Amino acid sequence: MKSILITGIGGDIAQGVATILRSQWPSCRLYGTDTHAQHGGRLFVDESHILPAASDPGYVDAVRDLLESRRIDVFLPMSEPELRVLGELLEELGLSRCVAAGMSVISAGLDKLATAEALRRFGLPAPWTIAVSDGEPLSYPCILKNRFGSGSRAVFTVRDKAEALYLAGRHPQAIYQELLEPADREITCAVYRTRDGRTASLLMLRRLTGGFTGWARVIEDAETSQMCEILAEKLDLRGSMNVQLRLTDQGPRVFEINPRFSSTVLMRHRLGFTDVVWALEELQGSSIRFPVIGAGQVMVRVQDAVIFKDS
Repeated sequence: MKSILITGIGGDIAQGVATILRSQWPSCRLYGTDTHAQHGGRLFVDESHILPAASDPGYVDAVRDLLESRRIDVFLPMSEPELRVLGELLEELGLSRCVAAGMSVISAGLDKLATAEALRRFGLPAPWTIAVSDGEPLSYPCILKNRFGSGSRAVFTVRDKAEALYLAGRHPQAIYQELLEPADREITCAVYRTRDGRTASLLMLRRLTGGFTGWARVIEDAETSQMCEILAEKLDLRGSMNVQLRLTDQGPRVFEINPRFSSTVLMRHRLGFTDVVWALEELQGSSIRFPVIGAGQVMVRVQDAVIFKDS
């Protein structure tokens, strides 16, 4: 493994992954892509490239051309919009050249209605979820959020019919979903499943800062761990995914599945949940040993700044 391509290098997840790869395989040449150059991504890779947005008809061919022209060994797509259009290329590259969660996870994770349906199909409790286009919410208060994609920035609390009608008009492709309480019991779960079918999960009680996990504490909850293991098996997870849920009075309730590495990737790597490393080691044929990570440890996101002359 001499070269790796990481997409979305202007974002925090890709930069975290690049930091991990650089520390683990310092001689490996790292390539990064994004839709523009007005970010610090070039500081994390040896070579950066501007590609069309994932919504551009030429995006997939541009990725394929870059992989071929630079003879890149391994491909790591980072974002949902890219995963939405890369299916054929991911299958073409296969498990020996691509790090991805698998098409079943991608399909269930990219569409929140599909997420809710998968949970019901597997016999797991799920918040009620309906498309805005299907009519009024089943109850108030509830939330309205984008049906596709992830993140916590475009999420609205809907308290009555008037708010529902107003927000539905502005977000016709959104969904209504049951409001899960309490808000301070939101858990982000890193889940990894090896190629021989073993699963490990790291449960983190989190506090969001600007839509990202700014603070997290490792917790233990047997029911949540079991739920993560069921999802990993039923979705035939290959590598890493992220499960978002809240611990309600009725137990854990999953509201989102991210079919990719998440924004806590560097935090948990430094804690010992090194899922980026595991994915690359498995790709090279190595067997993975999961560590024991004790509850109570706290992770925080910190900031930095770098000054350089633009060229």
